[in-house]
Amino acid sequence: MTASAETIHSARDDLIAITQRAGDWLPAFPLETADPLPASVLVLFGRLDSIPARSDELTVAADLDVLLQRRAATLSSHPGQVSFPGGRQDEEDADAIATALREAEEETGLDPDGVEVLGALPEIPLAVSNYLVIPVLGWWRKPSRVAAVDHAETVDVFRVPVAQLLDPANRYTSVLSRGGLSYRGPAFDIDGTVVWGFTAGILDALFDATGWALPWDRTVERPVAPSDVGID
Repeated sequence: MTASAETIHSARDDLIAITQRAGDWLPAFPLETADPLPASVLVLFGRLDSIPARSDELTVAADLDVLLQRRAATLSSHPGQVSFPGGRQDEEDADAIATALREAEEETGLDPDGVEVLGALPEIPLAVSNYLVIPVLGWWRKPSRVAAVDHAETVDVFRVPVAQLLDPANRYTSVLSRGGLSYRGPAFDIDGTVVWGFTAGILDALFDATGWALPWDRTVERPVAPSDVGID
């Protein structure tokens, strides 16, 4: 598919379409939760002004991007990992969407008024933090400045071109070994920044569901580095 103006417009439509599907395309993570706490994350797509839209052979426009952050290594939950903005639902939050927008504003400084909410996906049990997570898909209709607000929680905030994530050269299977067991899942290496675990699982499933994914070699495996799980 050529990354024309039609492709740029259709990315938002593709995302809306998957919010209207059953959740059978979402990843299933190992282990079960026990009395999990409600949480949500904001999976926010937009268009980077710094990258011109090209017309070469891509499944998405070159300037399509997604918002990610790196969590502080001192956090008890998912330390040091690259993640979507998000967190646990507070009592004052009306719903999962309100949680996702509030957490994103607190963590990245974005202006929620510039975010168009496309829809909420089905909840996903995440045993490692005992959360029941609802991914909220958003489209950045009016981008605002983002940066790490509280360095005790977030050390970096960045917008990653989706085309770079889709590049087969940047994809591999991560392997995390603990207690005699091994967890394998999709991962991305973006100029040395590793995206794995829950976040990579959501992105991988989303790219497949939208039809954006390119074939990549899942037999290429790399162990998860200690620095990527908050252990140095």
